[in-house]
Amino acid sequence: MTINRPDVLAEVEAEFSRYEAALTGNDVAVLDELFWDSPHTLRYGATENLYGFDAIRAFRAGRPAVGLARRILHTAITTYGNDLATANIEFSRDGSARIGRQSQTWIRMPEGWRVVAAHVSLIDPPLET
Repeated sequence: MTINRPDVLAEVEAEFSRYEAALTGNDVAVLDELFWDSPHTLRYGATENLYGFDAIRAFRAGRPAVGLARRILHTAITTYGNDLATANIEFSRDGSARIGRQSQTWIRMPEGWRVVAAHVSLIDPPLET
């Protein structure tokens, strides 16, 4: 198995960039496209647990489209072979001291790269010593 084969890594980075632009721009159609349309897909959010594509789609359709901008602090994308990748970021939002973390598992499907599992959480910043 080849880790971070350059062409595969470039594909996943491009899809991740599409996802990020769609997320911060509230492009629900692209967000729906990039999640695997399956009852096996899951997304654990900062305040919700979503099981299956239909629950994820309903959440996206109903969430407010304000306060979506964020600043990515760190990105780690790793590909495993030709068809599996993980994408992990740390992010911050203006007006909040909390640090966000997002993890995604991407699988190459016949229709392209799709998120099959995602997790978003927030933590308090470390205490200064």
